[in-house]
Amino acid sequence: MKYFRKIEGPRIYLSPVNADDVETYTKWINNMRLSLGLGSASQSFSLLREKNVLENLAKENHNYAIVLQETDELLGNCSLFAINEVHRTAELGIFIGEETARNKGYGTEAIQLLTEYGFKILNLNNIMLKLYEFNHSAYRCYDKAGFREFGRRSRACHLNGAFYDDIYMEMVPKDMTTSFLNSIIPKKKIN
Repeated sequence: MKYFRKIEGPRIYLSPVNADDVETYTKWINNMRLSLGLGSASQSFSLLREKNVLENLAKENHNYAIVLQETDELLGNCSLFAINEVHRTAELGIFIGEETARNKGYGTEAIQLLTEYGFKILNLNNIMLKLYEFNHSAYRCYDKAGFREFGRRSRACHLNGAFYDDIYMEMVPKDMTTSFLNSIIPKKKIN
């Protein structure tokens, strides 16, 4: 078996990252359209370099492949990182690598699954993310999933002769828009 259903939603599930997917990830990360939004367009990723990245991600705790329920097709990746257990904070990163799977709601569902897991299982209280001002589809996706903008770093990205802001967004538990995990989390019995 290549993927393991750690967190399940209606159309996708999140599985621990599998380093054997190195060719697919290398194809995705070298795609200019995707790498611009991730901030890695100025870098080239060989199979060896991406294999090292994936092996490290697979060893770390909360890096997940986004997999289609129906066909077990790999669609992308999402992570919770920079987790601070004292302050109960983390950062979120995500991409849908498969171009044909973009703008179909898979990213929103993956974010909803991952944030609910972060709040209800990892006991986080604040999850934030950063995106570039020009990434309008990502902004809409994050907004739909329940994130709200809380700040900007002006002119922090220089690309094609123009400057763009970094946008910072966050979510706290009350901002969650779904409850996928309620059916499997035990309810407290009242005596």
